[in-house]
Amino acid sequence: MLIKEQGDHAGAGVSEEILYRIDIPANRYDLLCLEGLVDGLLVFQGKKSPPKFQLKKYEDSHSLHLTPATAQIRPFAVAAVLKGVTFTKESYDSFIDLQDKLHQNICRKRTLVAIGTHDLDTIHGPFIYDALPPSEIKFKALNQQKEMTAPELMELYSSHAQLKQYLGIIRDSPVYPVIKDKNGVVLSMPPIINGDHSKITLDTKNVFIECTATDLTKAIVVLDTVVSMFSKYCSTPYEVEQCKVFSTDGTYELYPKMQYREEIINVEKANKYIGISEDGDKLATLLSRMCLTATHEESLVRVRVPPTRHDVIHACDIYEDIAIAYGYNRIARVPSRVVSAGGQVPLNKLTEQLRQECAHAGYTEALTFTLCSREDVATKLGVKIEDVPAAHISNPKTLEFQVVRTLLLPGLLKTLAANKKMPLPLKLFEISDVVVKDDKAECGARNVRRACGVHCGRAAGFQLVHGLLDRLMALLAVPCHPERGYSLRQCEDPAYFPGRCAEVLLRQQVIGKIGVIHPNVLTAFELTNPCSVVEIDIEPFV
Repeated sequence: MLIKEQGDHAGAGVSEEILYRIDIPANRYDLLCLEGLVDGLLVFQGKKSPPKFQLKKYEDSHSLHLTPATAQIRPFAVAAVLKGVTFTKESYDSFIDLQDKLHQNICRKRTLVAIGTHDLDTIHGPFIYDALPPSEIKFKALNQQKEMTAPELMELYSSHAQLKQYLGIIRDSPVYPVIKDKNGVVLSMPPIINGDHSKITLDTKNVFIECTATDLTKAIVVLDTVVSMFSKYCSTPYEVEQCKVFSTDGTYELYPKMQYREEIINVEKANKYIGISEDGDKLATLLSRMCLTATHEESLVRVRVPPTRHDVIHACDIYEDIAIAYGYNRIARVPSRVVSAGGQVPLNKLTEQLRQECAHAGYTEALTFTLCSREDVATKLGVKIEDVPAAHISNPKTLEFQVVRTLLLPGLLKTLAANKKMPLPLKLFEISDVVVKDDKAECGARNVRRACGVHCGRAAGFQLVHGLLDRLMALLAVPCHPERGYSLRQCEDPAYFPGRCAEVLLRQQVIGKIGVIHPNVLTAFELTNPCSVVEIDIEPFV
């Protein structure tokens, strides 16, 4: 954030601008506008008490009703009203700027939340949030001269410098979201554009704010932030009027929430974590400077977290604010109480050693993507995705990155396909992590370090990759013995040629497979030359 200051050049009387560059943490949404920044500085300096926000009783005429069709595209909405607002050119610009910054930040370029602000005196509630076929939506968009249908607006904004990046959010949907008042006047078509009829100006006194979203929690945070920052300009400062938002089943919630909550921290623990020695009263004072009203009770500090501080979600966030108010530079440096020597993780050390030996064996190392498509780990290998213990990405951006790989083989086969013009044989290897689902793991999945080697040439056979396996086992001092070392056992796998696939066993435990790739798999990966593969877990050798 840049802040300008006007000054006179010494001795010359020439006016010049002084710019202050202030870095704002990504999670401090309350500091993204000048209003929040100034309030924060004044409270920090003790020149002002933290603002106390009040919720005004709702008016039924300002309610927002959701229709069932909205579930197809943006299923959530929240709303609020600011009464008696007095805008200046500076505060109006700041109001618009905060919305833009929130859109780029927590709203993830309007994909999660889209903010709409309207002159309440130009529209009549209750309001309806609906989703209609594009051809049925027609209104005069912001700063346009005539009414246009939704498809015409999408075509118009396809070359717009700012708005074209948002069109893809709803372009392929059979319905577009739209908010209307009780007379059918269109307020907005989120997340693209507001209507010109209800645009706010410097003369606007009452502001209706609506947020449509795919993430309700983010919408609540965004609405709280906007109204808390600009309620200071209301006729009754820091007073916000709630709105009823009716869901499709007829029940309603009141927004904004503007909830205060209480956290309790231990004085001794806070001092220990930060590395200071202050009493509870001092810690409470430091927190109050950070807009976290606090009181000291015996060995505890009660902290009241305001609706502007959605970034405070854990006790460690409160410790951090104490450290910031105390001053990091004032915290005494002390020698570490633990004597230790740094060392490489054994698994990583083994990985580096095996990489070097695979290269000495004539194989070229590849580094492939950790994410891949469902077809890569399932369909192309002749199995169903339901039978693969893969960790799926909940919101994949492309079809190429839908799951975390469970094998290294697909990545190496795709690398071979991209290098078909290279002279044969092509010998590639990779030693990296794969991820498999594991209900016993804390996060439901675990990493497994694997080594994979692929030989692509005019012919295929066990001997082409068995040599690499024998070399690695010899270096790991593992004998070829069914009980005390490693051995092979014939098996069947749809990814491998029938009768030419074997499991690699270490002390009777399966650690991988070796064999000749099935022609169907080669075709699926657009390969024309036969391939031999060995892939094993290396963690059992650590």
